[in-house]
Amino acid sequence: MKIALDPYMFRALPIDAMVRTVAELGYEYIELSPRDDFMPFFLHPRADDERVAELKNALRTHGVQLSSVLPLYKWSSPDETERRTAVRYWKRMIEITSDLGCQLMNSEFNGRPERAAESEAAFWRSLEELLPVFEREGIALNLEAHPDDFCEENTPAVDLVRAINKPWVNYLYCAPHSFHLSGADPRADIAAMMRYAGDKLQHVHIADSFNHKGSSGLRYILNPPGTPARIHQHLDIGQGEVDWDAFFGTLRGLDFDGVATACVFAWEERAKESSAFMLDRIRKELAA
Repeated sequence: MKIALDPYMFRALPIDAMVRTVAELGYEYIELSPRDDFMPFFLHPRADDERVAELKNALRTHGVQLSSVLPLYKWSSPDETERRTAVRYWKRMIEITSDLGCQLMNSEFNGRPERAAESEAAFWRSLEELLPVFEREGIALNLEAHPDDFCEENTPAVDLVRAINKPWVNYLYCAPHSFHLSGADPRADIAAMMRYAGDKLQHVHIADSFNHKGSSGLRYILNPPGTPARIHQHLDIGQGEVDWDAFFGTLRGLDFDGVATACVFAWEERAKESSAFMLDRIRKELAA
């Protein structure tokens, strides 16, 4: 199993300083997430050969490896021009990931929930173009359901991943999305959702969140009433309402041997303390 850090809270640091900081915190792996000078959100990758070499040298110098690369593109957009553009961005980022010597990428379904059928159709069109590229480069793919994507809930997301029917395409369970993944159920039966994924569960994102459905849906009051906005947090373990006994207990029961990424985004003013705390807690839980 690999315990990685999503270094998004350190994205303002130069590449070498970011990698050095991750190493000093005790992490052996980085899950590379969007940063403006390398892989921006929803835009063409900025990394050229020189910047790729800079990251490879920093990883080698500080004794850290890439567990995975996490790009976000609109590859399920019902707008065909936007979808084709996203596929071009994906192809370049797959090439960069291969150049970095990393064999795993993960991402979200994207698309629009109010146009779910059109978005899924766009997703399959993108996969027809991209799966051969992943296969040629020897890069695996883990997919997660995300609030406000065309597929937001655990069971249909797992079924969609299985429908791709590739042993190297698997599922990522994101703990801070738990209360969205469970759909209309006011609870979040984390153990049942993770067990449903079974052997397709190869990646987890670890951070805490509040149950936005709690207190009869009045945990958060959003205006105007009826707004379709989604809300969740990425907090330190213990600061929200995720059932961590169920989460870690299920991982141990499944003999989980994939990637576990600490992905707290809420505390940039104490990013080092938060990241160190998360590593210590994850190690203790998964060694239990």
